[in-house]
Amino acid sequence: MSIENLPSEVKRRRTFAIIAHPDAGKTTLTEKLLLYGGAIQLAGMVKAKKDRKTATSDWMAMEKERGISISSAALQFEYKDHVLNLLDTPGHEDFSEDTYRTLMAADTGVMVLDAGKGVEPQTIKLFKVCRDREIPILTFINKMDRPTKDLFALLDEIEKVLGIAAIPLVWPLGTGPDFKGVYSLIDKKLYLFDKSPGGSKKASFQMTGVMDQTLDDNYDPDLVKKFRDDIELIEGGLGNFDKTDFLKGKCSPVFFGSAVNNFGIEIFLEHFLGLAPAPDHIPLSSGKFLDPVGSPFSAFVFKVQANMNKMHRDRIAFIRITSGVFERGIQAIHNRLDKPVKLASSFAFFGQDRNTVDIAYPGDIIGVINPGTFQIGDILSTGKAPDLRPLPVFAPEIFATLSCTDTLSLKGFKKGLEQLAEEGILHLFSSKSIGSGNPIVGAMGRLQFEVFQRRLLDEYKVETNLNALPYGISRWIRQEDISKLPSSANLVVDKNQNSALLFESEWDMNYFSKNYPEILLKEHPNLVV
Repeated sequence: MSIENLPSEVKRRRTFAIIAHPDAGKTTLTEKLLLYGGAIQLAGMVKAKKDRKTATSDWMAMEKERGISISSAALQFEYKDHVLNLLDTPGHEDFSEDTYRTLMAADTGVMVLDAGKGVEPQTIKLFKVCRDREIPILTFINKMDRPTKDLFALLDEIEKVLGIAAIPLVWPLGTGPDFKGVYSLIDKKLYLFDKSPGGSKKASFQMTGVMDQTLDDNYDPDLVKKFRDDIELIEGGLGNFDKTDFLKGKCSPVFFGSAVNNFGIEIFLEHFLGLAPAPDHIPLSSGKFLDPVGSPFSAFVFKVQANMNKMHRDRIAFIRITSGVFERGIQAIHNRLDKPVKLASSFAFFGQDRNTVDIAYPGDIIGVINPGTFQIGDILSTGKAPDLRPLPVFAPEIFATLSCTDTLSLKGFKKGLEQLAEEGILHLFSSKSIGSGNPIVGAMGRLQFEVFQRRLLDEYKVETNLNALPYGISRWIRQEDISKLPSSANLVVDKNQNSALLFESEWDMNYFSKNYPEILLKEHPNLVV
């Protein structure tokens, strides 16, 4: 029966990731989408600890304390007969590699911009990943209840900086303290919102037309005139929205709102269902797309997480179903190990809560118990493994040695290093010439080191010392080039036996390349050159 339902189940699924610069309101928007989707009844702040139900996607202690997302999570909820798989991603740039991998599991991107700040550096990086992955992007311009940039200048900034046409599908009535609602350019209705205390419950709204006398009777004449002039300009000069261009990544539909006050959330969701593609957007290395219905079961591992819940103390591999039907207990071929594996323990997660999953369809994200079998990038399939594009691996930019302060904790230290390195939150290296035999850790930013040490302490009861190394750049090299290296080269090897060179600066790296042009330096270990 599950196979017979496959075409209809694929059609009603939407799998998307939210991308944003830190503090643009990504976590708040995530909560409000869950609120309107009925997955939670009361929106709670990330820092809330009293009620487990209020802790939605940010569950680690540091996330709750700081109010930032540093670990991606998958949340599923239903809305109007659609199944939405929401991939919440780290907002902090130090964890961009985890975000990049998570975006590989998404079919649509929702780009959140701060109306007062516009396109910020982390936004540019994440947008590029979506574009490389050929993911269509919707834009939600947030914090409209605060001082904003000129909105037409903001649309122009999106087009110039990101190279994509920004076409509004709604337009706000007022900005900042005068923000009253949004007008739908599709159904020609103005949605007025009442501010709810703390934005904790669904905001009520009224509907009227753009020329309704009610506007003149209730709002400042200058506000109404500017609003009507803007609508006339948009409808006459910005061009019509084309869904085909959106799916090809040529344009992004733009929505406005205030996530913290529930302004614009419901209308965004309504349009999202009709715009976002079903889960048929997984690209193959050949340039074609995988058929989710006509292909046998397949999935790939995009995230590994240890110790999500202290009650379980297990490791979870998050897999994205790409084709066919997953049924609990299914036996699939593990492509890297080239052997069959039985997927008997499968779960869906909501914060720290887990529920057994018996069946899942393309687009769904499930977690399976990982006894050390799964790594990021592994492909599971019941037929020939699809030739999926490899997940990105980036060259670290800062390095340090890590040591255990108490020799009695060495067993926990080694276990923690192994399990946390599996998650990909940083790179673990060894070297015969650097670090006096201590493990070398590489990261994209210093917060990764802080999180790594904190988790070793919280989850493995191990205190550590971190000693910074003077290197600021790394490049992977081919195995056949190792014998060509000079004795002075700073060679390290990762847990997968990939070799890399560390350099103190870009000048040092360029000097090395000039003297040893036959040694190829790569930014990604799986890059073919």
